[in-house]
Amino acid sequence: MNKIGCLVVIASMIFFTSSAQQNRIWNNKKCAVSLTYDDALNVHLDNAIPILDSLGLKATFYLSGYSGALDRRIPEWRAIAAKGHELANHTLYHPCIGGRPGREFVKPDNDLNNYTIKRIDDEIKMTNTLLKAIDGKTQRTFAYPCGDTKIGDSLYFTAVKNEFAAARGVKGEMLQPAQIDLSNIGCYGINGQTGEQLIQLVKKAMESNTLLVFLFHGVGGEHGLNVSLPAHRELLQFLKQNEKDIWIAPMLDVAQYIKNYQSHTK
Repeated sequence: MNKIGCLVVIASMIFFTSSAQQNRIWNNKKCAVSLTYDDALNVHLDNAIPILDSLGLKATFYLSGYSGALDRRIPEWRAIAAKGHELANHTLYHPCIGGRPGREFVKPDNDLNNYTIKRIDDEIKMTNTLLKAIDGKTQRTFAYPCGDTKIGDSLYFTAVKNEFAAARGVKGEMLQPAQIDLSNIGCYGINGQTGEQLIQLVKKAMESNTLLVFLFHGVGGEHGLNVSLPAHRELLQFLKQNEKDIWIAPMLDVAQYIKNYQSHTK
């Protein structure tokens, strides 16, 4: 082979190596998937944890202090944290902006319109104390109840953001690590989709080399926003079968990875 041929081969090798690396930017995987479960429901312990643990997958559980399933089952939440699942902050009383269609569940005492910045920030800090008493940990992520980020015109998370690795919102989006706002990470809220529909979201993340965050409430019941047990199982089995290409991790691990990635690409 002459010199020109050698140079062409070398250039091709460099190009394909670079392309392959660019396609595996998530902990050497094509994409990242984080499974998140909101509101500390009994079905999370009864239905979600058994299959997650059977497949060796780790998830994030956003807990609100008022939940009876948290109060009555603290030893079980402590046990899943010891197994590597993240117990994360979803405030004490789950305040949301009331007076909107579909927000009839918001009581005046827990209406974000009646809160001050100090009140919500104190509530968030108290929830961190509660969670630390359960799992002994100091690092975790936050999720905005109902996806509401402001009191009036003010972002309430700003004053407490240094206590968290990141915050999860509710905007449906898939982004690469350099594009992600750690103070409002997007996610896909799940309600009634089939297993195949959930899997198609994962395939899209793999093709676009992006982060996909699932937001679950009910898993086989207990909440108006619900995923069926078969659909949930199909998704998790697909993730497990494709672990070589998909990084499945709690939000805390993903957020720390993104922060490190962004600090090295500025």
